[in-house]
Amino acid sequence: MRGQGEGSVPVLKEVVTGKEINNMSDTMNAPLGQTEDLSELRRIRREKLSTLKAEGKNPFEITKYDVTAHNGDIRQMFDEMEGKTVRIAGRMMSRRVMGKASFMDVRDNSDRMQVYVKRDDIGTDEYADFKKWDIGDIVGVEGFVFRTQKGEISVHAQKIVLLSKSLNPLPEKFHGLKDTDTRYRQRYVDLIVNPEVKDTFVKRSKIIREIRNYLDTQGFIEVETPMLVANAGGAAARPFETHFNALDEDFKLRISLELYLKRLIVGGLERVYEIGRVFRNEGLDTRHNPEFTLMELYQAYTDYHGMMDLTENLYRYVAQKVLGTTVITYNGVEMDLGKPFERITMVDAVKKYAGVDFNDIKTVEEAKKAADEHHIQYEARHQKGDILNLFFEEYVEEHLIQPTFVMDHPVEISPLTKRKPENPEYTERFEFFMNGWEMANAYSELNDPIDQRERFKAQEALLAQGDEEANHTDEDFLNALEIGMPPTGGIGFGIDRMCMLLTDSSAIRDVLLFPTMKPLD
Repeated sequence: MRGQGEGSVPVLKEVVTGKEINNMSDTMNAPLGQTEDLSELRRIRREKLSTLKAEGKNPFEITKYDVTAHNGDIRQMFDEMEGKTVRIAGRMMSRRVMGKASFMDVRDNSDRMQVYVKRDDIGTDEYADFKKWDIGDIVGVEGFVFRTQKGEISVHAQKIVLLSKSLNPLPEKFHGLKDTDTRYRQRYVDLIVNPEVKDTFVKRSKIIREIRNYLDTQGFIEVETPMLVANAGGAAARPFETHFNALDEDFKLRISLELYLKRLIVGGLERVYEIGRVFRNEGLDTRHNPEFTLMELYQAYTDYHGMMDLTENLYRYVAQKVLGTTVITYNGVEMDLGKPFERITMVDAVKKYAGVDFNDIKTVEEAKKAADEHHIQYEARHQKGDILNLFFEEYVEEHLIQPTFVMDHPVEISPLTKRKPENPEYTERFEFFMNGWEMANAYSELNDPIDQRERFKAQEALLAQGDEEANHTDEDFLNALEIGMPPTGGIGFGIDRMCMLLTDSSAIRDVLLFPTMKPLD
């Protein structure tokens, strides 16, 4: 615990004298469940608010407070600020009452600050009011910066003011807010009592900022495309559906950013990207949330090899800028972004980890026989390429811990990708893996409108067979391709999973401020 001085006590734990503990106003700050029922604590806090209003001291009537310094800046620039008067504001997280003088900890967005409060400095009435404040109250402090005898950087209060009353008590320090379900539902409390949670989301913001910085230096421009679409394409996923009353038409929430961004490549914007929410009507688990943040970018006149180079350079750049290193640790496992990323074809990966060589498998019947021998479940509609992908998911993914590009996916699972000229059963596509997770998906984009129409027909056939994740034909997109799209490389990055790895977070909900939750009832 940093800088614990004579007035510093564990966060959210109130220290009072034996005489004062009998004062109803101070029992509020004792650990929950030890002195009062929670509903009783709430009742007492509301009574305090009523008293303040009756005395003409309603904190909710205060409209502003001019803050001149933040706690983190005071700590970093103490030599310059010592002895100077500052005005800070934040949440009172602990308090130690010692007769005519007290200490409290005030936490703002940057850090905590110990505040020395003396009755003779702020006034007798004001000090009496201060002793009735509660942990969690929002307060303003004006005073000068100093260092205590034990070395704690502090503010010596000359004026204090109650800016907002906390009517619900916070969890106390030693038990805290540990239940994950409650943490996700009440993120505002989670951020208050678990400082490491706020650090995760500050880091997430930095990650996205550095992604933008890198792409801007590479000549990309950021754009925005529709979220509400008539045809949700560009990925294999079930969309959410809604009704647009003004047009009396059904619409869908986008599942991808791809098809609109490619239209912009057709229009002559040679390097574009978008970072935005997409929505997929799927289940919830540690790596999936129905709404998540996706980044897609498209670059004219390059291919999937160019996208591999960009991915490798982007990940190194972001890790170095945000973490100060290219070696990251997730769940105790080191992953080195500084070394060249492995590149392996899907066929070679399945041969390496499953011992099955799809170069020797020529027909769908042979593929299904191999699947039967390895207890791989498949559907009657599955083709050879689908079964290769099932082998990959079953035998390979878990081994891809270090940064790895898995290349050359079968055409059956890549409806928007260029075929490999030397082997048209496969496409110029890769998926980027780390920690056994798919982190990105990239193509040499299909720009042949005739081939694209045939791919859409195949997707429509899958829809008719009951595949709810297959794409519908997008006539306007086909029209754009017929206008002419240059050779293009494109990629989609899962921002949330990237944030999970770079913040060592075990679940996607840990990097989403407000994840989707099941109703409590």
